[in-house]
Amino acid sequence: MSFTRRSFLVGAGSGLSLLLLTACTTPEPVPTPSSSPVPTTAVPAPSAFRRSNWSTDPFARGSHSFATVGTGPETRETLATPLLDRVFFAGEATSLEHPGTVIGARESGVRAANEVSVASEDGEKIAVIGAGAAGAEAARLLALYGYDVVMIDARERTGGRIHSIASDDWATTVELGAWRFAQSADSDILTTLDELGVSTALVGQPTLVSATATAPGGSTGGDSTEGDSAESDPNGADSLVPDNTVGTTALASALSWAATQASDVSLQDALDESGATEGASGSSIGELAGADLLGQQLAAVAASYGAAASDLSSWYGFTPPAVGLPVIRQDGTVEAAEPQYAVTGGLSALIDDSLDGVETFLSTTVVGVAYSDDGVSLRLGTGESLSVDRVVVTVPIGVLQSNDLAFDPLLPFAHRTAIAEVGVGTVDTIWLQFDEPFWTSDAAVWNIVGGAGDIVTWYNLMPIMGEPILVGVYGGAAALRLAELSDDELVETALANLEPFLAA
Repeated sequence: MSFTRRSFLVGAGSGLSLLLLTACTTPEPVPTPSSSPVPTTAVPAPSAFRRSNWSTDPFARGSHSFATVGTGPETRETLATPLLDRVFFAGEATSLEHPGTVIGARESGVRAANEVSVASEDGEKIAVIGAGAAGAEAARLLALYGYDVVMIDARERTGGRIHSIASDDWATTVELGAWRFAQSADSDILTTLDELGVSTALVGQPTLVSATATAPGGSTGGDSTEGDSAESDPNGADSLVPDNTVGTTALASALSWAATQASDVSLQDALDESGATEGASGSSIGELAGADLLGQQLAAVAASYGAAASDLSSWYGFTPPAVGLPVIRQDGTVEAAEPQYAVTGGLSALIDDSLDGVETFLSTTVVGVAYSDDGVSLRLGTGESLSVDRVVVTVPIGVLQSNDLAFDPLLPFAHRTAIAEVGVGTVDTIWLQFDEPFWTSDAAVWNIVGGAGDIVTWYNLMPIMGEPILVGVYGGAAALRLAELSDDELVETALANLEPFLAA
């Protein structure tokens, strides 16, 4: 529901009632509709496509947080500290153990709801700003605890950075936000999705493919200096999946070196100063050069954490481990990546379930939060106000950094410092649906090695769900560069990146 008419909302604890009008908001960016650009490459045009563009989304300004050099758990703990027991904070950026993840966002919502319950009295009116994973979970619990809860979101939809789109011209629900989960780390979410009847599919192993390959898997064969090998059949279909042991070994060596240093450094500095970059350059996997393999590994890191190696902390940048990537410990030990699942039935059901029965107002922007010992006043985009007893703020860190939400009084210096220090990462996706597959590879994940393309990680949904759909994932600097492209330019770029997968 949205503020489409004048409504009176009464603050239960304070006994105040203030008139609310429909908020004048900046329209939410509309996802790119399906279309069929004419390609200039040999790869056929898709029958439909969608793209995300989180860095330009005014209600997100990035897809998630990451640890910059010098920021650690104490920074996020500061972000999560309540103000006067009136203003509470949640969201993935406040999670100590699982920042940048859906599970971290949900856990932060649980924490904030419990903090509110300790500080408040029965029957109080609680506002929650932001109907994403954190806000939805906080609102669900607060309503369950018996509070008078109102959810407010600036978007025309719920979900925040979870964005599921179902349409007749697509064979599956398109997910422009979170959509991949680890089997063990995200087991609670996967269980909940199963209970809600939301389908998920196990994603198979990845493969490495040369950017100059003339057929799928054609250049990944040969002996590896790391002891691995890969083979491909005469038709180019992958028969043995190699790991990027060169890239993983370089990262493990760099992180192990960084752990012995007196102060935190960036991942790129750790790679260079530890000798890991030089070591990778002297290795190879078959015809794949070590420098290119390290480049692919760093592109995969950017596509998971939303940050370049020059920005990512070598101490805390890999907490938690990314879905689909090997787990690299600070002592240099490496564990295989957990099996991952792709959501194919609409992740937004997770949000809808949490908000069932919660009074929710959409298309309503909160631009100011005034707080005191007596309560909280929320200023809307129209200049009108809503009085509540307490508020849970779950807006993304990028929005907080942009000062789109003003606090009165100003946030404490420690909070403002923490907000400024946490990194804002961007991971975007492009979904391409084809009338029929032009590729023969049966690998579920393609990692392109070498070349100048920005989209080097692709998910092949043919072996996952039997549909000719490819999903490109890219992050960090690549995401910011591609955000500047028009829809047609982005599709052209994506198709050019897919040329190594043309069937022989």
